[in-house]
Amino acid sequence: MTKKNGILRTYLLTLLALSAFASNSILCRLAPGDQTIDAAGFTSVRLFSGALVLYLLLVLRNNGKSKTSRGNWFSGLILFSYAAAFSFAYISLSTGTGALILFGAVQLVMILSALRDTYRLSLSEWSGAALAFGGLLYLVFPGLEAPSLSGSLLMTIAGISWGIYSLRGKGIGDPLSDSAFNFMRTLPLVILLSVLFFADNRLSARGILLAAPSGTPASGVG
Repeated sequence: MTKKNGILRTYLLTLLALSAFASNSILCRLAPGDQTIDAAGFTSVRLFSGALVLYLLLVLRNNGKSKTSRGNWFSGLILFSYAAAFSFAYISLSTGTGALILFGAVQLVMILSALRDTYRLSLSEWSGAALAFGGLLYLVFPGLEAPSLSGSLLMTIAGISWGIYSLRGKGIGDPLSDSAFNFMRTLPLVILLSVLFFADNRLSARGILLAAPSGTPASGVG
């Protein structure tokens, strides 16, 4: 593969990942936000379906061969933190507002990590970051119709968690295996969450049909 093709491949994969990332906001807003499924149920279906499809893909690819990466429990915890906070935040946030806060928080984590590693941002990078955070400040500025405080805080937690999870995945040699085992590690927490919020259980066929693709192509594969 030439350098030019490699760069193009990276851009295309990044675009697909961001599209999957954004589609989660739409799917989640259509489900818990419209009360077709509760937030805990959405999180549970999303992570379980993601773990299932990634495991099946891993089995098909490996064909009995040993796994090269098995993830770790901290990454599993951070992944669960992102998914749970994300679902509960969308109970009180609109699709666009939630996505803006989420991307802003992820970007903040990435920038702070780069600065910590002594990476010097270019003028265009600083300008882009300033524009993004300026939009966030405008969104929550007093006097405007500010979004829900609890929803905003939860979405910020989700963004920080996803930023940390992404950084921990940097340089992983086998992202499919690593992601599959990290998703599987969220399942004990999924069971605990389901028990804690059992009284609020509100499953419907439509809600499950929205949560499943959020876990499979939009989260696991993305």
